[in-house]
Amino acid sequence: MENLFWIGFLGAIVAGLFAWVQAKKVLSYSEGNERMQKIASNIRAGANAYLKQQYTTVFKVFLVVFAVLLVMAFASGGRMLSKFTPFAFVTGGIFSMLAGFIGMKIATNSNARTAQAASESLNKGLRVAFSSGSVMGFTVVGLGMLDITMWFFLLRYAFGVTAPAALGNVMVMNGMGASFMALFARVGGGIYTKAADVGADLVGKVEAGIPEDDPRNPATIADNVGDNVGDVAGMGADLYESYVGSILATFALGAVGGYGWNGMLLPMALAVCGIFCSIIGSFLVKTREDATQESLLKSLRTGTYTAAVLAAVLAAPLTRFILGSWGVYIAILCGLAGGCAIGYFTEYYTSDTYKPTQDLAAASETGSATIIIGGISLGLKSTFVSIVIVAAAVLVSYFAAGGSIYIMDAAGVFSDAFNRGLYGIGIAGVGMLSTLGITLATDAYGPVADNAGGIAEMSGLPETVRQRTDALDSLGNTTAATGKGFAIGSASLTALALLVSYVNIVQERTAENLNFTLTSPTVLVGLFIGAMLTFVFTAETMNAVQKAAQSIVVEVRRQFREIPGIMEYKAEPDYASCVGLCTRGALREMVSPAVLAIVVPIVTGLILGPTGVVGLLGGVSVSGFAMAVFMSNAGGAWDNAKKYIESGHHGGKGSEQHKAAVVGDTVGDPFKDTSGPSLNILIKLCSTVSIVFSGLILAFNLMNFL
Repeated sequence: MENLFWIGFLGAIVAGLFAWVQAKKVLSYSEGNERMQKIASNIRAGANAYLKQQYTTVFKVFLVVFAVLLVMAFASGGRMLSKFTPFAFVTGGIFSMLAGFIGMKIATNSNARTAQAASESLNKGLRVAFSSGSVMGFTVVGLGMLDITMWFFLLRYAFGVTAPAALGNVMVMNGMGASFMALFARVGGGIYTKAADVGADLVGKVEAGIPEDDPRNPATIADNVGDNVGDVAGMGADLYESYVGSILATFALGAVGGYGWNGMLLPMALAVCGIFCSIIGSFLVKTREDATQESLLKSLRTGTYTAAVLAAVLAAPLTRFILGSWGVYIAILCGLAGGCAIGYFTEYYTSDTYKPTQDLAAASETGSATIIIGGISLGLKSTFVSIVIVAAAVLVSYFAAGGSIYIMDAAGVFSDAFNRGLYGIGIAGVGMLSTLGITLATDAYGPVADNAGGIAEMSGLPETVRQRTDALDSLGNTTAATGKGFAIGSASLTALALLVSYVNIVQERTAENLNFTLTSPTVLVGLFIGAMLTFVFTAETMNAVQKAAQSIVVEVRRQFREIPGIMEYKAEPDYASCVGLCTRGALREMVSPAVLAIVVPIVTGLILGPTGVVGLLGGVSVSGFAMAVFMSNAGGAWDNAKKYIESGHHGGKGSEQHKAAVVGDTVGDPFKDTSGPSLNILIKLCSTVSIVFSGLILAFNLMNFL
């Protein structure tokens, strides 16, 4: 079976070719009139300028970490860290960056084209925006498969790593670079986009009473730039990390679970199969001109559910041929079904076609406070279903794959049955993300539709065009929440697999039987630290948005006050000043939360030892998962409640209810687009950092001297 890993290259080529075809298709459409082209050009320039400065900043941090890893690997003769890990760290970061960058480039070239297409028909607008999202989706999975397969062949054939367990342990460390880049991209982009969005909404819509994306608003270009650097580039890096992380974690578990090369081949084969299924599903996304919000949602569901069903059907012969185990196939089905279930219930709690968001919109009748309270309540309540789904997926996949309630064998090490069960959990995570190509396409199209609406407004296109782009944008809020649900759900499964990989790697490096049970005081203290990390990290990212947004509010107020003629369309606002403020604010504020995710696991390990790190990973995984679901769903519901009111309910645009909903939406902005989605990266980055630095922690922790 080890000779079949070339299929990873096949998957990468097919995904890359499909993304290229979709990009050529999008670029063949008209970008509209001269005014539309100028606005799109300004958005592109702002996005490119931000990413250039962000990548420059991250490059410096990468150099420092690369140097540290290099010293650890070569000074210890490979005992503390594999000599390949520093270089895999760099390639993971580069591929993660490329995934976001390519997605952002096509998005900024698609926004005006979507607006122009929407002026012709709703279906054409949907197809252009969705094709743009497809470029992002298939670029992510294509680059992911290329990175994984490239390192497998280098390690296996160029460097002679012949033992499956050894190769699996090295491969699982390779995910650190992708997680590292994803956190900077998600946090930095999230701060940028929400600072601009909050500033534009609070001053423009609430104080000045002008429409969203009105050209008189100085922050409107920064807001549109933010959609691309946060919701596209940041999201691309985020989902790339989730995709690669789930496969690599299952690689490591397959190698030690008694499956050898076959156990490592299955997740790769399943991912390649998902690429083909996603391509088929993408052709089914289309709608009628008289489509309602519900029928638009049905159109996207048709594509994603068809891809999931096809993947489920094809996974049966794949699993039987590679492993000969129907139990593992049931685990894969758990992942696919769990992903679809999380997607459905995310839609239920965030779409304005369902009662929860409609009830939230009704809370605006009594002001801002009640809609904020209602949104927090909705988000908290929504965690119940997601956690039950993930818990069921974990239990069923574990026992179906051959897991046992008896974890240790007579020698005091993890039993083969336990390892097989954990492999089932890991492969469930791969199953959940196997059709990421189309899932991410439905997510990434949303920011393009949002930008298209802004361009339509600023260009003075007919009201019907804005109505069509608003319909697509509202749907995009729901699909974006669904995409975050997939990422968070898979993160919980992957984090569990990574935690066990950490324990296996640590146990291999010491002859001592370590106490990883909850009765160990170091594990208990680690649990508290992990839970604390979730809250402090969330506070840091929220505070970053608040600081950056304040500077935008002050600047927009200044321009309204000091530049005469803005409100009468006689003078043009200084858009560049808001773009510059957002850029500087995001780059300044993104470092602190990112450093937390790296430093806390290492410091905890150096003080409490490897058992304390296990507690930390458990604490951050559980609390981070619940917090991420709460924040993403609450934010999505607030946003769609606002759009529900703007469609004519509860007083419509400009009413007191609308102003209350805008305030709720500004609270939800950093929830759903900064802190919430960053938490799933935090969970996995803590795990990979712990694995990479496990040798250092074992050698120098304080517990060794007690």
